[in-house]
Amino acid sequence: MYEDRLSESVENFVKAVYVLQNDLDVTDDDARVSTNALKAALDIKAPSVTDMAQRLTDNGLIDYRKYRGVRLTDKGTALALNLIRRHRLIELYLVQELGYEIHEVHQEAEILEHSVSDRFIEAINAKLSNPEFDPHGDPIPDADGAFTQRELHPLSDLPIATRGRISRFITTDSDMLQHTLDRGFILDQAVEILARDPFQGPITVKLGNDETVIGHIVAETILVEVHEN
Repeated sequence: MYEDRLSESVENFVKAVYVLQNDLDVTDDDARVSTNALKAALDIKAPSVTDMAQRLTDNGLIDYRKYRGVRLTDKGTALALNLIRRHRLIELYLVQELGYEIHEVHQEAEILEHSVSDRFIEAINAKLSNPEFDPHGDPIPDADGAFTQRELHPLSDLPIATRGRISRFITTDSDMLQHTLDRGFILDQAVEILARDPFQGPITVKLGNDETVIGHIVAETILVEVHEN
C-alpha cells in the first residue's frame, strides 16, 4: 500500500498525531492536537512542528490551522493505521517466532516498522494467522484499517470486589512493563480487586489463586475487561 516510503520523521509525525488525536474529546468533531503536544511527544522544537505540519498539509496528510492545531485527513489516518499495523505485527512476530520478551519488542519495532516492505508485513500476518492483538494486548488493524474494539478499564479505577481479566498493557516503558510482568500480571489472567489504600495508594488484587500488591501508577497502565456480575 505504501511501498514508496515516506521519511521516518514524516511517519513518526503522522503516528504521533493519530495517538494524541485519540486522546481528545470524542464528542468534538473538530478537536485538534496542539503543536505543543506534538513538540513534547516527538521531542522536537516548536518551529520544526510547524514546518512539518505545513508540509504534510500540502501533501494531504494533515489539516493544520494556525493557532488551532492539527488533525489527520482520511489519507493521514490511513497512513497512521498502516504504521500501527506494521509495528504491532512486528512486535508479535518478535515474541512468537524469535523468542523476544514482551518488554524488549517496542524499540525494535519502532526501527523495523519504517524499513520493511508491505510484502514482508503481509507475510508476517499470514504466518501468524491474521492476529487481532499484539503481545501487549493492543489491537492490530487489518489491511483496511479496521480493528477490534473492547471496553477496557484501568485497574487503578476499579472498585473493590470487581472481577475481570487483564487485557492490555499501555506503558511503553520497558522497565515498568517488566516490573508489571514480574508481579504476575499477564494477559488473560483473571484479576479481582481486594483492597485499595486511599490517596492513590497501592492496590491489593487476586491473580488466579494468588494475592499481590501493585502501585497506583503501575495499575493505571494495566487495562482490564470487567466481568459482569
